[in-house]
Amino acid sequence: MQELLRQPQFTSSGQRGNRTTHYKLERRDENLIARKFYLSQQKQQKTPNTALPHRILSIPEVNIHPMQHWKQRLSMTFALLMLGCALGCTRADYRYSLAHSVSPTGQPVMLAAYQPWFGGAGHIDVGYSSQDRTVLERQVREASRLGISGFVVNWYGRSHPFEDRSYALMQRVAAAAPERFKLAIMYDEDSSDPARATETVLDDLAYAYQHYISRDAETSSAYLRYDGQPVIFVFPKDGQTDWDRVRQAVNQWPERPLLIYKDPDERWAPDFDGFYAWVQPGRDGWQRDGSNWGQQYLDSFYSTMTRSYPQKLAIGAAWPGFNDSRASWSRNRHMDPRCGRTLEESLQMYHRYYDSSRPLPFLMIETWNDYEEGTNVEGAQRGCKG
Repeated sequence: MQELLRQPQFTSSGQRGNRTTHYKLERRDENLIARKFYLSQQKQQKTPNTALPHRILSIPEVNIHPMQHWKQRLSMTFALLMLGCALGCTRADYRYSLAHSVSPTGQPVMLAAYQPWFGGAGHIDVGYSSQDRTVLERQVREASRLGISGFVVNWYGRSHPFEDRSYALMQRVAAAAPERFKLAIMYDEDSSDPARATETVLDDLAYAYQHYISRDAETSSAYLRYDGQPVIFVFPKDGQTDWDRVRQAVNQWPERPLLIYKDPDERWAPDFDGFYAWVQPGRDGWQRDGSNWGQQYLDSFYSTMTRSYPQKLAIGAAWPGFNDSRASWSRNRHMDPRCGRTLEESLQMYHRYYDSSRPLPFLMIETWNDYEEGTNVEGAQRGCKG
């Protein structure tokens, strides 16, 4: 597990001046007010008190003329308000929100969905190739610093050789990384030939097991496991796959995998070991102004998992927003980032249903780098208007 990023704590060593007048402003009192304000903000955000060095709030005492006393207090009040905004409103990107959402208990483990197709045909230019080892090494380092323990990589099987090569390289990078970073496959259900859907899925998963998951695979040490079992995410398409047959087949592997399906589905519940949430607005649908950021959907997901599937793995989700205007498959769908609040509030939603006595196993950031649907936290700004 990645430990919570901590900033060093500082203490003031400066000498205080002697008191010379009845009207001197007690700056130690002002310092106490400032620190209480900061602590109250941290308590509301449920984040550890590690983000602000003590010395920033350590203010030396000075002599104040009586007529200026009220002006100084007014200035101090204004400064405190600006400090609160600086801490909570104006951070330029998402790094603070991610780093400070990591639980000190290690649960949930934070993952991030990852797209391996950049530099290939049919996708926008984001300034790098998903097959550039230097880029992948940087992404692993950056994600690890933010408390992300692994990527869940979009994978289509052998029918998409570019993405398969990207995945293979990423797993080699993760296996060699000192951060002990993990990878898992998010298998996109094949829909090219409905008549052969099940056979294709069986072939693809067998290939994945042989090359990436099996203990005999060269880089299998980097593959994500839960209680010793490999985890495979499934992104369903048209529903033609017979998952009963798939379940029976993978149960014959030397290591029975944990299959995780997108959203609770009663039809296939016996075949899957858990469900994951995926970025979407819920029953009220997409709003033209982007105001529906998915709160109702996440409430419904966590409620359903705790009420109807308490024995299955729940993989929660958080996202910074959504905007598919750059995608070739765009349907003009939009979620307002709300100056970072969409990510911050979705990061906290699971607390309503899970706690230390019943922890959420995983929380997936959706996504690390899907620039085409505007869900990327990599290199993204907070979407503040004006």
